[in-house]
Amino acid sequence: MIDAMSGGEFRLILLRHGETEWSAARRHTGRTDCPLTEVGEEQAVAAGKLLAGLDLRNPTVLTSPRQRAVRTAELAGLTGAVIDDDLVEWDYGDYEGLTTPEIQQTSPGWTIFTGATPGGETAEHVQQRADHVLATVLPELSTRDVVLVGHGHFSRALIARWCEFDVIEGRRFFMSTAAVTVLGHDHQARTVLTHNLVPPLEP
Repeated sequence: MIDAMSGGEFRLILLRHGETEWSAARRHTGRTDCPLTEVGEEQAVAAGKLLAGLDLRNPTVLTSPRQRAVRTAELAGLTGAVIDDDLVEWDYGDYEGLTTPEIQQTSPGWTIFTGATPGGETAEHVQQRADHVLATVLPELSTRDVVLVGHGHFSRALIARWCEFDVIEGRRFFMSTAAVTVLGHDHQARTVLTHNLVPPLEP
């Protein structure tokens, strides 16, 4: 378990990538390297304005290597982003490209957090990966804010682990495309400061 008493007043900000064709259709998108849609690019720009309002302090920026995340970071104005392979989305294995209702036709009640994923990552492996990301950024949080640009399900896993919950509890932290979540501390206890902030698009 990562030390919950560390990190001071600096914040860990999660930014989910903007819309893709697959995310709009609610298709599980792990390894597939989908580009942003036009709406997704608008969302990323809007997210940058939202982040500017957070008055980030000399942030370290890490991004998933997938183009939808890299492009989101770029359009949001997050300069100096460094690729971190650990920020990739949950590997959905045989369920890549399918929607939850489609999967539930053969596996009733299935969710990514509670069901098996044939040919993909287990929840235990995703939890280990999330813990590794948090352990990596924790030293940075002693001196600056950190922004992680990534994906829906893995960001939810990060939130659960930041809060010292089992990764399965990521199911309780839905994240919209281009949404921002801010994690931090309250009296040295880890907390969610704001969650799923969705940037308004220009009319």
